[in-house]
Amino acid sequence: VQLQASGGGLVQAGGSLRLSCAASERSFGDYSMGWFRQAPGKERELVAAISWTGSGTTYAASVKGRFTISRDNAKNTGYLQMNSLKPEDTAVYYCALHRARRVLTDSIRDFGSWGQGTLVTVSS
Repeated sequence: VQLQASGGGLVQAGGSLRLSCAASERSFGDYSMGWFRQAPGKERELVAAISWTGSGTTYAASVKGRFTISRDNAKNTGYLQMNSLKPEDTAVYYCALHRARRVLTDSIRDFGSWGQGTLVTVSS
């Protein structure tokens, strides 16, 4: 499955962005999906993950209450709604699918099929 992330851009602190992750195959609906980010000089980290049905989610503490992950399996697309953005949210954001079908975990090692990243820049 190939993934393509989009929706990044430049936004002022306090603003919002919505990222999208489009998958190339219908099997998208059998896999949990995650959003990750990597800031300059830092390791890639999990931002949020959602189960294959959308019924289960998990968030990094730093984004809980500000970001919302969702998915539309009919459209083979996942989303990350980002509100109340902060300069420390500046990073390249990636989406990825879990390596196993119908399993949700929050370890970056469990995810593969990485899409290309989309840059989010939050100005102060």
